[in-house]
Amino acid sequence: MNDKPTIAVIGAGLGGAAAGALLQQAGYPTKVYEQAPSFSRLGAGIHLGPNVMKVMRRIGIEDKLDAMGSHPDYWFSRNGMTGEYQSRIPLGEYALEHYGASYITVHRGDLHELMVDTLDQDQLFFDKRVTDVDDNGDKVRLTFADGTVEEADLVIGADGVNSQIREKLLGTEAPIYSGWVAHRAIISAEKLKAYNLDFEACVKWWSEDRHMMVYFVTGDEKEYYYVTGVPEPDWNHGTSFVDSSQEEMFEAFKGYHPTVQALIECTESVTKWPLLERNPLPLWHDNRLVLLGDACHPMKPHMAQGAAMAIEDAAMLVRCLEEVGADDYHAAFELYRSNRFERASRVQKVSHDNTWLREEEDPAWVFGYDVFETPLKTPNTANEESPT
Repeated sequence: MNDKPTIAVIGAGLGGAAAGALLQQAGYPTKVYEQAPSFSRLGAGIHLGPNVMKVMRRIGIEDKLDAMGSHPDYWFSRNGMTGEYQSRIPLGEYALEHYGASYITVHRGDLHELMVDTLDQDQLFFDKRVTDVDDNGDKVRLTFADGTVEEADLVIGADGVNSQIREKLLGTEAPIYSGWVAHRAIISAEKLKAYNLDFEACVKWWSEDRHMMVYFVTGDEKEYYYVTGVPEPDWNHGTSFVDSSQEEMFEAFKGYHPTVQALIECTESVTKWPLLERNPLPLWHDNRLVLLGDACHPMKPHMAQGAAMAIEDAAMLVRCLEEVGADDYHAAFELYRSNRFERASRVQKVSHDNTWLREEEDPAWVFGYDVFETPLKTPNTANEESPT
């Protein structure tokens, strides 16, 4: 008989899928609820550093990701106008030797599909949007938009920047629009062959107030992806993204290097997304509810570590439940927060400042981290001040 508590994970994004997979592996009766009607291969790229690949190893999909993804030898930073190199951060074999796992770039949808497939499909429920959460002290009662009601002993809010579980803990408060937008596009690499230019596997083009990050999202290098950071004073569209255009991209990157101009010329479809943040939250958990990922620390994507923090959160949360024993979930949740707050807040700050790897620096504090091996800080010794 399984005497472990029943757990509901709200949100089947990357953090929620990681939490669900690791909990089910550890023997917790875990159901995962996702508000989207079905899985879809969303058109975006993602970096998976060695810190994340160690979690993928535990979940059991590291080898598949290694085979699927692109393995850049370097993260290059280049001056957007002149093309001059500002930094060359070694990855490839260096990452394997020094950080203990690969550094890959991959299509986010392909990663997500692999992660979702590791879940018990009988315990994964789509089209489930939470409308009410009642934590009565003994159980948590979840009401969904379709009228169904479910109960669980513990609930993990992995439901993103507009989290219903966060609202239950802290009230309704809109995330902060950062004043920046991200344009996203996937380009067929075949089109780039017409140009006598060097399209590197992982490169960020910088100028004073904007950038374009570019990388392959498949191991066969057939799909090339870019994501930008561009200042835009207001976001009044009322939607999570809107269509952009080649014309808008040419205007945003006027004067940039010919390689960037070629990428824009080859762009068939591009979308524009607001970059949202929150200040470090005073509360990550209360009674039977706990948050992870964008539900408690959304950040700009300028370190390529937002999803990584959600995945690390999931792994640390399960580690703390196992360490303390889920019967004492109050202590487990506080141990989890104490071992994630400082790191997540530091990554939030560096992401906000948009300085990561712009110049030569040592990224070992990010890439060398192992969520399963790092010594646990007890709550009374953890430094919980937000980095300044």
